[in-house]
This record gives sequence, structure tokens and C-alpha cells, in this order.
Amino acid sequence: MESNDPESAKHLIFDYRLANLTAAQMAFCAYAVKLTLTPQVMEESDIQELRNVGYSDAQISLGVQVISYFNYINRVADGLQVDDELWMDISHEDWKQQKASYRIS
Repeated sequence: MESNDPESAKHLIFDYRLANLTAAQMAFCAYAVKLTLTPQVMEESDIQELRNVGYSDAQISLGVQVISYFNYINRVADGLQVDDELWMDISHEDWKQQKASYRIS
């Protein structure tokens, strides 16, 4: 909504790998996915990859904090069965269905 670029926004919602991102942005998105889905397998090499594409340790630290905060608050909301915000116009189930059938046009 904020980008005025609905196609890129759609890619970011369903599959960031299809979005027109820089190599550095792609690397951080991949890092965020790994940290979110498999935090137990994070390694120093994951951080080094971010350094290799130009991120400073301060930027990496801030990114990890943001990623972790969103993971935390979403788990709190899920654990307490908190309803979605009113501005969210698609249910989680609908989003999962759309993602499963999402293909680049």
C-alpha cells in the first residue's frame, strides 16, 4: 500500500524472491526467513553473508532485533488467539491458500 507498486508488494507478500530487490535486500530476506523458521540452525556464516553484501554489524543487530520482535509478538498473538487487526483484509487461512497458488504473472 505504501509503495504505490502493487506488483512488487504482491511479490513481497507471497514470495520475496520474485521481487525486484538488490542482492543485499535478498540476502537479508533470506536471513529473516531462516531466523524465523529455523533459528536453531543459524551459524556465523549466516552473519558473514550479510557482512559480505555490505551490512554493518550494527545494521545486522538492528535487523535481528526487528525480525525477532515480530516473531515474538506474532507468537504471543497466536498463543492468545488474538484477532487480526481490523485493517487486515485477508485472513491467515486465505493468505495461505493464495500463497499456495501464487505464481508470477
